[in-house]
Amino acid sequence: MNIQTQIKRTAAEELLLDAFAAHGEALPGDSSVKAQRKAAAELIGRGLPTRRVESWHYTDLRRLLSNVAAFTQGQGAAAEAALLDGSTVLSVVGGKASASANVDGLTVASLVNGLADGKLAERLTFAGTDDTVGAINTAFVADGYAVDIAAGAEIAQPVELQNVHAGGQVHTRFVVNAGEGAKAVIVERQTGTGSALVSSVSELDVGEGAEILWIIVQDQPVEADHLAQFKARIAANAKLTLFVMNSGAKLARQEVRVRMEGEHSQFHLRGVNLLAGDAHSDITMVLDHLAPDTYSTETIRNIVTGRADGVFQGMIRVAQKAQKTDAKMACNTLLLTDEGSFSTKPELEIFADDVVCGHGATVTEIEKAHLFYLMARGIEEKSARGLLVKAFLAEVIEELENEQAIEVLEDKLNRWFEAHA
Repeated sequence: MNIQTQIKRTAAEELLLDAFAAHGEALPGDSSVKAQRKAAAELIGRGLPTRRVESWHYTDLRRLLSNVAAFTQGQGAAAEAALLDGSTVLSVVGGKASASANVDGLTVASLVNGLADGKLAERLTFAGTDDTVGAINTAFVADGYAVDIAAGAEIAQPVELQNVHAGGQVHTRFVVNAGEGAKAVIVERQTGTGSALVSSVSELDVGEGAEILWIIVQDQPVEADHLAQFKARIAANAKLTLFVMNSGAKLARQEVRVRMEGEHSQFHLRGVNLLAGDAHSDITMVLDHLAPDTYSTETIRNIVTGRADGVFQGMIRVAQKAQKTDAKMACNTLLLTDEGSFSTKPELEIFADDVVCGHGATVTEIEKAHLFYLMARGIEEKSARGLLVKAFLAEVIEELENEQAIEVLEDKLNRWFEAHA
């Protein structure tokens, strides 16, 4: 006799499916978009990933996402002041985009129109059965922005994409195309107040010879769950620098998926994880070198206090034709308490034979000799520890080729440290 048993759904899984059943038809989209939403909901219905799914081994989403906020758009939210002075701010407030821009070389449209007429249907995809972040966003995304940077345009002032909430559920998507030879600084701000489930997907195409600096600042409240994805394609002779600062949310997963499709393209990832309390933070990267003579570097620095734990999973894949690839990856962690933890999983998958690839990882405490050196010169212990921690992180921040961004990010670092020292 065959007895089939069905695993009982968690409260979070039930709430997600109930929300889709109640609100899915009202979300924007033509028939093709609605079909993709339905497929995404079906994937969610099979259950959130557990440790048995390799890409989620260190972030058991079924356990960590034990509940989700009600499906509301979070009334009461308001746009934030720009992180960098003079920025063009494009805000999604409570799940609704309403801003516009009048900047030479920049074309901005609300995502809701592209969903309604199906023009962005091909963007509303998720990559297989383990792409839970993409599936949740595909099922529920309501608005966002489609931004086009004209070929040859050099956008003088930063462009800030904000996703701001006041609780509830907010599902946002940003689609950016940088034309050939374009240059721009883009800030992605993920913030809000109250208990929330936030999903956000950012997609970037970097045209031939273009140069983009993209800064992600995630400072969600401690009651929030934050699931995010950054996807990029880089053409020949183009350069993308991605900086990620995580300092909020009880659960945060930031996925980075980059395809280096053109010869002589460059990708640089710099990350700072600031973990406190009971927070869990996960940065998972998959980087594909698909063309010859490509260059990438990835450096992640982490501070862990309280009972927080973090994860960095980094996969670099080098295709057979991607000869002369140069790729380096490093993850370094400072544990400031015995209760905290950090897991690192670097991987290389190389099919070319003329490459230079390497990775490294360290998890350590503050060096006692360095602490003694400072204290011997009259600096009290708390201040000495602060100086060493800030120096450990500031080294990564100062690699950015933008003085204003460096100043703002170091100020955020100082304020976080004052709150969690």
